[in-house]
Amino acid sequence: MTTAPVREPLRQRSRLPAVLLAGGVVLLLSIAVAVTIGPADIEVADVWASVADHLGIGDSTLSVLRDGIVWDLRMPRTLMAAVCGAGLAVCGVVMQSLLRNPLADPFILGVSSGASTGAVLVIVLGAGAGVLSMAGGAFLGAVASFALVLMLSHTLGGTTDRVVLSGVAVMQLLSALTSFIVLTSADAETTRGVLFWLLGSLANVGWPEVATGALALAAALAVCAGYARSLDAFAFGEDAAATLGIAVARTRVVLMSVTALLTAVLVSSVGAIGFVGLVLPHAARILTGPGHARLLPVSALTGAVLLVWVDTVARTVLQPQEIPVGVVTALIGVPAFVLILYRSRGVQ
Repeated sequence: MTTAPVREPLRQRSRLPAVLLAGGVVLLLSIAVAVTIGPADIEVADVWASVADHLGIGDSTLSVLRDGIVWDLRMPRTLMAAVCGAGLAVCGVVMQSLLRNPLADPFILGVSSGASTGAVLVIVLGAGAGVLSMAGGAFLGAVASFALVLMLSHTLGGTTDRVVLSGVAVMQLLSALTSFIVLTSADAETTRGVLFWLLGSLANVGWPEVATGALALAAALAVCAGYARSLDAFAFGEDAAATLGIAVARTRVVLMSVTALLTAVLVSSVGAIGFVGLVLPHAARILTGPGHARLLPVSALTGAVLLVWVDTVARTVLQPQEIPVGVVTALIGVPAFVLILYRSRGVQ
């Protein structure tokens, strides 16, 4: 009776390298294939040739036009989709653990909406434009919105359902505020562009956004991995974590700040994309179990693969018209949200 709980984590740890290797291969192949999909006739070999040429490890025979399509248009967009999917999945893992809530993710808890509001204040109104960048405004909005969710849920009782309901309320409030700011303060062209961006769009992503997002993801993943044991302890509650020697308040502040910063960087680049952080951690737990040393990297890989293909569908299914990525993730995420809500009924 006492050995089964030990053997299961050992089996999961032993297969982790294989899972990560398989996930890495699937991600690389997904990126290579996704870049070939579109109106221009591009092959996987062309993608490898362009990448090798720009990295200085080979020579490409592609024309300037075809090389530009691969390297300047499709590759940064596809890589940003992978970074964004991985980052949102990591944020979902951390939030679900700290709040002990299977429904927590940056979108549902209003963090993405707060980041959008902060970014829009900088874009449209120029609020603090000389001091704050777009990402800085998004970060302040993300932190403020999450603080409001925690304060509201604590006032209402602090149970699992109250946290989710508080997040939904704050999300709706900030979404309405953002739309009001855009509609009353921007011209028609800016309004159309910002509203499309708010639904999640990778259309205007370039290499600077990819570099910033990748650095933020790497830093956040490193910090969260360092707190993996603490996140495991939070699964038993804050009191139990404290008895295990975890600095509960400091851990919560550090990890929530990290997730708010990562969410802000991603939102400032691609807008608010929902439900990735909700669904992917649950899917990854099927492969890894609850241990966060395994769950964090596997969730990042699965999130990256998912959003690469979601973005590919969004930009090609109605060519030449493009669907916002957030619309596609919502179509996938809402049924998953209902299923998770059904399975977690009665959990407080």
